Amino acid sequence: MPLTEYVEYDGVGLADLIARREVTTLEVIDAAIARAEELNPRLNAIVYRTFDHARQHAKHALPNTPFKGVPFLLKDILAQTTEAPTRSASGFMPVVPAPYDAELTARFRRAGLISLGKTNAPEFGLLPITEPKLYGAAHNPWKSSHSTGGSSGGSAAAVAARIVPLAHANDGGGSIRIPASCCGLVGLKPTRARNPLGPDLGDALGGLVVEHVVSRSVRDTAIVLDAVAGPDLGDPYVAPPQQRPFAEALREGGRRLKIAFTRGNLAGEPLHPDCIAAVESAAKLCRELGHEVAEDAPPVDAAAASRSFLAIWAAGVTMLIDAISMLTGQKPTEDRFEGLTWGFYQQGKTIAASQYMMAWLQLQRIARAVAHWHVKWDVWLTPTLGAPPLPLGSVDTTETDVARASPSLLSYVPITPLQNATGQPAINLPLYWNSAGLPIGTQFVGRFGEEATLLALAAELERARPWDRRRPSIT
Repeated sequence: MPLTEYVEYDGVGLADLIARREVTTLEVIDAAIARAEELNPRLNAIVYRTFDHARQHAKHALPNTPFKGVPFLLKDILAQTTEAPTRSASGFMPVVPAPYDAELTARFRRAGLISLGKTNAPEFGLLPITEPKLYGAAHNPWKSSHSTGGSSGGSAAAVAARIVPLAHANDGGGSIRIPASCCGLVGLKPTRARNPLGPDLGDALGGLVVEHVVSRSVRDTAIVLDAVAGPDLGDPYVAPPQQRPFAEALREGGRRLKIAFTRGNLAGEPLHPDCIAAVESAAKLCRELGHEVAEDAPPVDAAAASRSFLAIWAAGVTMLIDAISMLTGQKPTEDRFEGLTWGFYQQGKTIAASQYMMAWLQLQRIARAVAHWHVKWDVWLTPTLGAPPLPLGSVDTTETDVARASPSLLSYVPITPLQNATGQPAINLPLYWNSAGLPIGTQFVGRFGEEATLLALAAELERARPWDRRRPSIT
């Protein structure tokens, strides 16, 4: 399959070609591998290659599934596989493959997706950039001197560069939506517990972390959600059951929605002019499509939300590092970690159990207030980020003082952590590019359990303003 043809198709499109026998699975996988070999030296998106495994899978008969034979990538955080190490971009993690696939990895395989390897990420997924000490920086395909965002930055770079049409991603504070914004992609954070975290985890960070993909098309995002969503045995809680396949929402005209939009952060402070322009442009488009659009925002104590989120985040880092230490017999020392990782680890040790529970009490109070606000509004439209994609090196990862580093990080990701706290679904859509040619994403937030509403709206916006015609400079 010529590379010039391969890059024109999303995942569903490639699967359709294979199903109609216009191409073979091996031809598609070889095209993806050739593209990876051409572009990854410039992107540093893929950190472990499983090309031989992928070719072997492609040679076997595959069932007729929605993504039969479609090339894919797994992030180097969660989605463990027997075919490559999963190190969370940390030198503290052993360089060994998992003894079994994660449940989500197995579901991706059953959907027909064939992984080519593992993608770059920041250490333990802590930062909204992807510049780990272990692997080096991932480069944005739109402008290689800029960040891909994080923590699913390697996956986003590979999809934006059309190495694969979609790739695994996860999100504990915006880590699907942030890199989707930076790289001009669709990035859906599903409702809490929509996709499984087993068999090793019941939840992660008390339910802040969810898993899904980044993609170039709304239909890929919806159809893969149909393929992998649903509870696993022993899950501590489950998402509200879906009433019908998510893909059906794409075929609707989409009901007219009540959409609130905001230009600022949770405290109402203005953001970068490009981000304001992006959200205003999206609001105008929604209004032109017949939706009721007005400026409003839920009542949120921004200081309490940030303080509580960071306390849970720090406690989670400490738990994770201590768990790795217990399992591997290694002793955590400062020289084994990046500066901010060590800073969070030390801070987490100071958080008492009562403080941790109080942090969750605060976030749950905020979640109730947001839910009541959403009785009036179907969707909340916000900037995804507080500024355009950062130049590489903008964040000092050697800094160990979390209090000193946090304000600038929170100003860059001013809203996305809120949806991890509330558990709501939220989707980044690539509807705007700035004068420098960098994508500026907009975020649409739905009520708890209502991914279908977001997907129907996203499909409508995609038809009105197709984004896949744009190509990053690296391609």
